[in-house]
Amino acid sequence: MTSGLDAARLDGLRIGFVGAGRLGQALAWSLAAADLPVVAVSSARVASAMALATPIPGCRVMTPQLLVNACDLVFVTTPDAAIASTAAACHWRAGMAVVHCSGVTEVAALSAAAAQGALTGGFHPMQTFGDPAVAVRSLPGCTVTIEAPEPLDAVLVALAQRLQCRVNRLPPGMRARYHAAAGYTSQFVNVLFAEAARLWATWGASEAQAVEALLPLARGTLAAIGSAGIARGMPGPVSRGDVASIAKHLEALAPMGEDMLDRYRTLCQATVPLAVERGAIDAGTAARFDALLAAGGPHPPA
Repeated sequence: MTSGLDAARLDGLRIGFVGAGRLGQALAWSLAAADLPVVAVSSARVASAMALATPIPGCRVMTPQLLVNACDLVFVTTPDAAIASTAAACHWRAGMAVVHCSGVTEVAALSAAAAQGALTGGFHPMQTFGDPAVAVRSLPGCTVTIEAPEPLDAVLVALAQRLQCRVNRLPPGMRARYHAAAGYTSQFVNVLFAEAARLWATWGASEAQAVEALLPLARGTLAAIGSAGIARGMPGPVSRGDVASIAKHLEALAPMGEDMLDRYRTLCQATVPLAVERGAIDAGTAARFDALLAAGGPHPPA
């Protein structure tokens, strides 16, 4: 079989997926919806493979090796721990491509395929995949991080563009740091909402009520960041130089326990340099905030 790895001929690219979890399903369905030929899927769970394949005309469930034989580009969308063993378990052709979709695993995990002449790379959509059907709708406009040599890089960029995604390139050795950065704006947001909901519960509000009230606030902040940047888009008392309000926050949070108080101090302290950067507060006001928020410094009244 000759390779169809050509960015100018995406419609002739035979694409397969090894692994049929939520990310694999969402990406396969998205590629198929963009008129790209997803021809095969393999999974240890037959039901998952069938769930991926059924909505895609012409997509067949195969063993991993038969899939590799039938495809030009293979996406490995298994759990991270299985990426290297999946690559090692198959025989690859020179000139074909195998790409994993992990944000944190280095492309070197595919070294067994590279040793046989396959081109290897990373293709990580920066999106959540809790519900594959929802992810298909939210994928356009998101960023895909690509790490690959030519001509695979050009193919992956063309695929991202067909999906209406932005492209971010990543050098080797940076995936764990990149993935940690994504965590700040994904799962850590859940922690912040959980902390806020815990406070709302103290006056009898439910989690649903807290989320309903706080989501528009969060969306407003995100919109401000998108419009003005991180520092200039930051709201709140620190951005206004309002030391007295932060002191009141600390006093109100003290009965909630040291864990919550310490997290608030840490987060609030990290906003001080941002307020300085935007020119909202001077060095003297920043020092007052730092003194108030220091763990060993002044404590709010009990």
